[in-house]
Amino acid sequence: MDIASNLLVLFLALLAEAAFGYPAPLYAAIRHPVMWIGALIDRLDRSLNTDDLSEARRRANGALALALILAVAIVPTLIVQIALFDILPDLLAALLVAAAASTLIAQRSLYWHVAAVATGLDRAGLAGGRAAVSRIVGRDPDSLDEAGVSRAAIESLAENFSDGVVAPAVWCALFGLPGIAAYKAANTADSMIGHKSERHRAFGWASARFDDLVNLPASRLSAVWIALAATILSLDGKAAVSTALRDARHHKSPNAGWPEAAMAGALGLKLAGPRIYGDIRVDDHWMGYGRAEATAADIRRALDLYRVACGLQIAATGLLSALIWLT
Repeated sequence: MDIASNLLVLFLALLAEAAFGYPAPLYAAIRHPVMWIGALIDRLDRSLNTDDLSEARRRANGALALALILAVAIVPTLIVQIALFDILPDLLAALLVAAAASTLIAQRSLYWHVAAVATGLDRAGLAGGRAAVSRIVGRDPDSLDEAGVSRAAIESLAENFSDGVVAPAVWCALFGLPGIAAYKAANTADSMIGHKSERHRAFGWASARFDDLVNLPASRLSAVWIALAATILSLDGKAAVSTALRDARHHKSPNAGWPEAAMAGALGLKLAGPRIYGDIRVDDHWMGYGRAEATAADIRRALDLYRVACGLQIAATGLLSALIWLT
């Protein structure tokens, strides 16, 4: 497939996922592709990351595991994509490939998971907000006040806009269904084994570093979409850009700071900062020079910004696809 076909597939996939998400009957029947990837990662972790191995061996096995995970994601999807475009008219093939690709994008589900935090705060106060935010972040919800819950939801929205929406789109645009499948496999591996626990520090090293690499372009692009969306909504697009340029480098992640800092600047908030994961306090830098006392209303403002940013990505993809097909 060429870039024109990839962009058409991406445009159709983004539209389909925004409209329908991942259908509940399909989930009931076959679960979700990310769960299949997760099952493979768990099996590899248990078989290749045993306690008797040296750190060097664990690191080598982790690289092997990543290679296997990527191969399992790429080979079948590449075969399916080639076969469909070989035997079917291009538009029908694009529709079918787009249907598969749409399952690996999270526009709709991310919106509703974050919106649930605002709803929880509005309906059940701090307890409701804590219960909802615990489903989307790893930090200790009992350590969060209302402002902390609200900031956590907004930070998760910004970071996952990059990881769950923009990055899959970038790799789909470049390489079609195999590209988005490989990205999602790598990102799932990072979330499962890429952290710095005693068990996974060596085994997950390759997955963590690879995830940093493949998220690099999308993290910067996500900040651009947020800044443009802020301008459209008469928020502070200039502050989104300047805050991202100034503060993104202070984040512990080389990528997450870009959309989070842009979101902080656009909304006039202060995000990140010290927080608690389990029993561990993480003293991160603040991003943005606005107010730290975020509320449910700020979550809803962030969601409005997110929807426009998603819309901009869909529109840009459709425009690029049309221009390429017409030339």
